[in-house]
Amino acid sequence: MKQFICFNYALYKDSPYAVPELYTDVRDTLDPNKNAAFEFCEAQPFIALRDGKVVGRIVAIINHKANSVWNKKAVRFGWVDFIDDVEVVDALFATVEQWGRERGMTEAHGPLGFTDFDPEGMLVEGFDRIGTMATIYNYPYYPVHLERMGYVKDVDWMEYLLTAPEALPEKHARITRIVKEKYGLRVMKYTSHSKLARERGVAIFELLNEAYADLYGFSALSPKQIQQYINSYLPLLDLRLVPIIVDKNDNLIGFGVLLPSLAKAFQKARGFMFPFGWWHLVKALKWNSTQTTEMLLVAVKPEYQGKGAVALIFDDIIPVHNNLGYKWSESNPELESNSKMQAQWDYFERENHKRRRAYMKKI
Repeated sequence: MKQFICFNYALYKDSPYAVPELYTDVRDTLDPNKNAAFEFCEAQPFIALRDGKVVGRIVAIINHKANSVWNKKAVRFGWVDFIDDVEVVDALFATVEQWGRERGMTEAHGPLGFTDFDPEGMLVEGFDRIGTMATIYNYPYYPVHLERMGYVKDVDWMEYLLTAPEALPEKHARITRIVKEKYGLRVMKYTSHSKLARERGVAIFELLNEAYADLYGFSALSPKQIQQYINSYLPLLDLRLVPIIVDKNDNLIGFGVLLPSLAKAFQKARGFMFPFGWWHLVKALKWNSTQTTEMLLVAVKPEYQGKGAVALIFDDIIPVHNNLGYKWSESNPELESNSKMQAQWDYFERENHKRRRAYMKKI
């Protein structure tokens, strides 16, 4: 496992754009005793060796819950890295495909993780842009090899770099006023992580299950997974950047989560919290040592989607974002078919600066 994880660091050590994953995050994600997704997934990591040296890695995953929901027999591949070598690439993917066939699978697709909370999608545009902590960076030769082996596009995600406006665009401001009056919605903020977890933690992730149900490859989070994410992620949030939308009965109907960009901090940490990696992360999280945020999550209950509820999130976030000294925000991946979300950016200065792809092949 150490060889598996550290191969990524060695392969990208000279790249100014790659953001190293945290060693402990990868280790725990691939550990059946620590990742609740193994309740309904099976997985096998592989490494490719040449003369005793690691030259590639890949994980084969079967998400039985997602396969059932989407009526597929698909083996996923994720955490895939390799040198630019036909023999190495062919060996890695042949191994995953065979592993999948032995378990009754008829197609392979990815890069995907166990769930949507894992990095997904191979970069196909934007190789000269720094990555984010939530996404995959890969060299340009990766998609060339996938297409050579007969893998084809299944779906694309778009990523936008947004310039923070000085004020909420007038159309959004008008929509915000209408939505507040028509539906009785309001934004609330928490100042205590423990109170947020206690009062809204489960509801937040249950809302995600509702809002993301129709998104590509999604499988609903289990109660055990929800508790795992509450414990792992909520304590890291800057609650000033987490607007919660509730109705007149105080029911949760939407939320947004932004986080200071940790890309530079992760690069300085080089994958490890100790001895000094923690310091770089604390600086980024607590002392705004970056001018960019990452838009990790935006979710609204299905019955309020397309009705302007998202405008309330921006109405709250933009002045806070500016007051904290941030100038830009990374949208992180959005499905190219998610026209409702992309329409939100029509009134912002933006650049579509990255594209990533999930590939598929019949096996």
